[in-house]
Amino acid sequence: MLILTAVIYPLVLAGIAKLAPGGGAGETVSVNGRVVGYANIGQKFTEDRYFNSRPSAVDYNAAGSAGSNKGPSNPDYLKTVQARIDTFLVHNPGVRKAEIPAELVTASGSGLDPDLSPAAAKIQVARVAKVRGISAKRLNQLIDEKTKGPVLGIFGPSTVNVLALNIALDGLK
Repeated sequence: MLILTAVIYPLVLAGIAKLAPGGGAGETVSVNGRVVGYANIGQKFTEDRYFNSRPSAVDYNAAGSAGSNKGPSNPDYLKTVQARIDTFLVHNPGVRKAEIPAELVTASGSGLDPDLSPAAAKIQVARVAKVRGISAKRLNQLIDEKTKGPVLGIFGPSTVNVLALNIALDGLK
């Protein structure tokens, strides 16, 4: 059993990973020949001219992937979430607290989620449109273009990769 679980199983998984994009080492994203990030690792976007990412409990450090392990009754956790809500409302003045998707103020289990729901991206459109001088209609179209549906059409939610969205946003004229 030791040989099976400690040697054979990891070697089989490593072999399968070599078939994945990036050869199991992660898929880098480049713009003009310069690596700007990884496709499946969340990154920090806090400038008003960009769509914000989901918060990270590990400050987007892929070497330390983890959640905060604080429950919804933990006072420190509640303060952190409230601070995120307050910050979001300051930067998005037309949004009411009840309209903020939970994913914009809570970290994912890994702390590295690269995706948002289309609703979480669209609630930021007014801010980005104002700062960049781009129509909200065009930004909503961009979000729709970058939205990936559920796997095989039935597994999981629709998502928008924030890095891909922001790269496309920078590419708009």
